[in-house]
Amino acid sequence: MKILLISPNTHVVPYPVYPLGLDYVAGALLKDEHQVQIADLNILDQDSLAELIKDFAPAIIGISLRNVDNTEIGNPLFFIEKQKELIAWLRTASEATIVCGGAGFTILARDIFNKIQPDYGIVGEGERFAELAHALEHNLPVDSIPGLITSSSSQAPVPWNGEQTRESGLGSHTQFYIDHGGMLNLQSKRGCSFRCIYCPYPHIEGSKHRRVDASIVAKTALDLQERGAKYIFLTDSAFNSDIQHSLQVAEAFQQAGLTIPWGGFFAPVKLPENYFKTMKTCGLSHIEFGTESLSDTMLKNYQKPFRKKDVFATHQQAIDADIHIAHYFLLGGPGETVETLNDTLDGVEQLQETVHFFFTGMRIYPHTKLYDIALAEGKISKESNLLEPFYYESDAITPAEIEAQVRQRSGQRINWIVGSGGDASARTVSKMHGRGYTGPLWEFLVR
Repeated sequence: MKILLISPNTHVVPYPVYPLGLDYVAGALLKDEHQVQIADLNILDQDSLAELIKDFAPAIIGISLRNVDNTEIGNPLFFIEKQKELIAWLRTASEATIVCGGAGFTILARDIFNKIQPDYGIVGEGERFAELAHALEHNLPVDSIPGLITSSSSQAPVPWNGEQTRESGLGSHTQFYIDHGGMLNLQSKRGCSFRCIYCPYPHIEGSKHRRVDASIVAKTALDLQERGAKYIFLTDSAFNSDIQHSLQVAEAFQQAGLTIPWGGFFAPVKLPENYFKTMKTCGLSHIEFGTESLSDTMLKNYQKPFRKKDVFATHQQAIDADIHIAHYFLLGGPGETVETLNDTLDGVEQLQETVHFFFTGMRIYPHTKLYDIALAEGKISKESNLLEPFYYESDAITPAEIEAQVRQRSGQRINWIVGSGGDASARTVSKMHGRGYTGPLWEFLVR
């Protein structure tokens, strides 16, 4: 069958993100000998997409929804309306069966399905798309496919334990990301063993690690380098949630001959001595810590696997290894008060040679502990519509008061940033990428 996969994500704040998930969907489909093309709306306008659909004549069109919204309470953007418009237009341009999936879709699958009205939805990992395509091609029943949603039924998602095959050579869209920052991405494992109250990752990928062999991860990284990547970002929820595996992957990068820098999300948990020096030797250049708070009370409330002392210890180890550091803070969750906020900001003042990103208010998603807390506190009901952004707010301090306090403390310091920086930040990043700079670039704000 001819299958067209569409990446509709054109949100480029703070920079464009390569649609990694579609590579794995394409890999699963090509294994079953389907003809596959990828259409990235960062490089195709509607006329170009219409021409592609006319020429290729797909029997199935798959749409990957990476995000529901931008999760910024101070600058909210809601993406689902555009996807609804896209599907309505596709109905006029093609008779193909339309299937939706992706991380964003998985979080609020039934609500999104009802709003944008595809023919089918895939909840969880995209390799299940191949099972659906096989069933449709051979007129087989689809009701038993794990994670499948139709207008009348839903199947619970099951973590994908089959082969993960990435196909990164389809189409010309890869060049767009190479030309706009040089950043491509890869994944070293799926699943997250942490229990953070706000995070939907365990619902999307499961709560147990499924590791990719380090040599395979390194081979993929080397392939991305040969394709022109200037920087690789590890998309694992936390690269070091499995410390031993993360070391194996880093060392495999070095052994394979990877020469470009790389970075990823890290948790500031207790680490072996010289962990980051080893990482640095293997090419790690950027660490993005999901720190969230520097109040032990709040870290406990958030069910984080570390405490304030661990943050300072890992931070110092990263400084000693001469790696660029960023900390992300999520303020205003359950139990936040003026006192806990001050604890965090006092701690931030002590963290040197870094950049800080502050986000206020916690986006409430189903299938999380935060959802249960908000329900028990009466902030939401079981009938609440969570499709449009809805945030948990502490009873003791408002998001506006938190933001005002952060801005007052930050003064004129450019390394204290509220939110992602917005359109102005995106324009600056875009200009620098246009001048040949590569990577995330926040290191230029480090003080």
